[in-house]
Amino acid sequence: MNNQNEQPEQTDFVIGRHAAEASLNSDHSINKVFIQEGLKSDAVNKLARKAEKRGLIVQRVTKKKLDTLSDRQNHQGIVLAVSAFQYADLDDIFSLAKEREEEPFILILDSIEDPHNLGSILRTADAAGVHGVIIPKRRAVGLTSTVAKTSTGAIERVPVVQVNNLVNTVKKLKDRGVWIFGTDMKGTDYRRWDAKGSVGLIIGNEGKGIARLLKDNVDQMLSIPMVGEVQSLNASVAAGLLIYQGFNSRHQL
Repeated sequence: MNNQNEQPEQTDFVIGRHAAEASLNSDHSINKVFIQEGLKSDAVNKLARKAEKRGLIVQRVTKKKLDTLSDRQNHQGIVLAVSAFQYADLDDIFSLAKEREEEPFILILDSIEDPHNLGSILRTADAAGVHGVIIPKRRAVGLTSTVAKTSTGAIERVPVVQVNNLVNTVKKLKDRGVWIFGTDMKGTDYRRWDAKGSVGLIIGNEGKGIARLLKDNVDQMLSIPMVGEVQSLNASVAAGLLIYQGFNSRHQL
């Protein structure tokens, strides 16, 4: 007899070759693999064989079916049905830094709403060795199939922590010795940022920037100088510049 209070397992989709390969190489729970029938692609067929070796269900379906499953994104002939993406704990970030014998480099995203921005930020964070990303539960995008596709597999490698209150979480980070940086038009030129040590970098909302209460807990503000007529940058572009300045100062030539 089924427990009426038991919630059905949520299903999400991993779309495209790079994202699918990252999932197949991880311990992510995969329910089924959908492959486009008649597709002559060595890369996709290699992924299908890998899935079969893992004992996964591999189903050949029409391109129309994949278009529907992927919400007409560029699926490249493969879609995985997976269990909902799992969030990490705050301790997981510190554990990863310790495992790498590095000081924590943490990204804090204040209400990023565009899944493509979040996916791109995760991709950059993975490339630059960021130990984890913190996002709020409300008024922000979570880990979705679009985020997974845009991140090209980084969603499987970068711990993402979802919290109820960013302000309280930042205070906890400061109690653990993390120095918090944010972005502001009147901040210090980001090219002077020395990100050695335990650091947390806050990236603000696409339109509103960093919330006031969160700004009150920032140790130092950073600014990105601009000489053109455009006076603001896309959130993922700004994040990329700042993340790599952090990388440069932590890994000097």
